[in-house]
Amino acid sequence: MTELAIETRALTKRFGHHAAVDQVDLAVPRGAVFGFLGPNGSGKTTTIRMLLGLAAATSGEITVLGQVIPDSVHAVLPRVGALVEGPAFYPFLSGAANLRRLDSADRFARGRTRNSRVDHALERVGLTHAAGKKVRAYSLGMKQRLGIANALLGPRDLLVLDEPTNGLDPQGTREVRGLVRDLAADGTTVFVSSHLLAEIEQICTHAAVMSAGRLVAQGTLAELRQGGVTRVRVRTPDVGAALSVLAGLGLATDPFSSDAATVSARLGTGILLPEAIVAALVIGGVRVRGFSIDSPSLEDRFVELTGEGFDIVS
Repeated sequence: MTELAIETRALTKRFGHHAAVDQVDLAVPRGAVFGFLGPNGSGKTTTIRMLLGLAAATSGEITVLGQVIPDSVHAVLPRVGALVEGPAFYPFLSGAANLRRLDSADRFARGRTRNSRVDHALERVGLTHAAGKKVRAYSLGMKQRLGIANALLGPRDLLVLDEPTNGLDPQGTREVRGLVRDLAADGTTVFVSSHLLAEIEQICTHAAVMSAGRLVAQGTLAELRQGGVTRVRVRTPDVGAALSVLAGLGLATDPFSSDAATVSARLGTGILLPEAIVAALVIGGVRVRGFSIDSPSLEDRFVELTGEGFDIVS
């Protein structure tokens, strides 16, 4: 995946003196399922709106599917499906009627095959049973799936989803994850903005992290995790002695993750083996009741980069 589906250079969006997006350099490989992460207000949705030509950048460059945005937006958008800031439909029309109406507004869509496209899109998101039901009777999760169906009315090279599982029950969430995997297997690049850690870790190949309008990290999930801190955790009643031994080995102990029964220290990049650490603890008179080497998780890395917690509800 060397070619890029999305590329930005020094992308900036200002509202007065406030930089909502500040010098962002995104690189989204073709064929990737790319997670776009960040706390509320970090600039994710503003970035997405600029990628789709819905908002003008203050400065910087945007390339989507090899075309410059906004100059070539009319040529690019027919190849892009998007669900941004939640779906909006006519409540008094059925789900199928809403999709037919939206499809008819697409000057590139063939009217002769409209009904079959609508039926196929509804089937892909599991809404065939509710095709004739008025949207005002849809649950929030059903409306979300209908929005994804709208994004899939035509063949897409790129799918942009802003919080695609918002309001979905666990079964609906699993269905959307499966749908994203199927789309990626067919060669579609999927760009997913989300707060859900489980969603990103289960379906994404790459990710980027935004914080206060700036891009603070991007790469494969493995690369993002490697940037974190590996820790030694020792469960013992001899906390003071354990802290002394670990400090003597050159390990920086973390007072915030040490309690009455557990001591934590940063392993760092040294060549100290786990068995050598345990041996030193025993020689130092520490009663070791538990020992582990904890590699950084995506959640740990997110907290380190942004200073904020992560919603891990799946």
